[in-house]
Amino acid sequence: MFSGEAEIQARRRTLSVLQDEVRSVLDSARDLAVAYDALIKKDNDGLQAAIEKIRKSEDDVESLRRMLTRELAEIGTLMINREDLLRTAYDVEEISGYIAGIAFRFNQLNPKVLKKNKLDVAVKDLLDTSIESVRCLNQVVLTLAYKPMNAIETSYEIQKVEREVDEKYRLVIIRIFKEVTPILDLILLKDIVERIEHMSDRCLRASDSMTIVSLGL
Repeated sequence: MFSGEAEIQARRRTLSVLQDEVRSVLDSARDLAVAYDALIKKDNDGLQAAIEKIRKSEDDVESLRRMLTRELAEIGTLMINREDLLRTAYDVEEISGYIAGIAFRFNQLNPKVLKKNKLDVAVKDLLDTSIESVRCLNQVVLTLAYKPMNAIETSYEIQKVEREVDEKYRLVIIRIFKEVTPILDLILLKDIVERIEHMSDRCLRASDSMTIVSLGL
């Protein structure tokens, strides 16, 4: 087998694992939306079921990142951009960690805090927009497989969504400081919306890493 053919096969294997990792994160993000809806409806069974799925997805993401690490170690210097791929995998895993952290805090939050101050719709909108950034990230990694240079164009969508998340986060955090009076509720809700915003930030960072990867494909 020519070394060029070997590199192509190695590239396909590693990209396939990376795609599976991002897909698991996207599934986890969608479960986070389900968890939020269950929280608002005071559906504790639904909330716990969604949280359990998120925990499983977090384990799956970690396993896939380790698998990719082993793949890249075995490939050695056959791929010139293996460090960039590994960095991307860690960025994606970090998103999964944020999702799990948000879900854990949902479990500690009294939904009355959101409804009393009419913040439930605003937080839902912020969460949905941040989840959209994960969906865009999934599209970027899919594009890497067949048109690497198009991944750069696709990544611009994440930049637009991330700016939208920032704007909505600012509005929500101002309302939290003004309208939520119990200090413990304020701290918990502030932490949740900050993590939702950080989730979008990490999507942008992972997208930037994927852009670097695309230049080496």
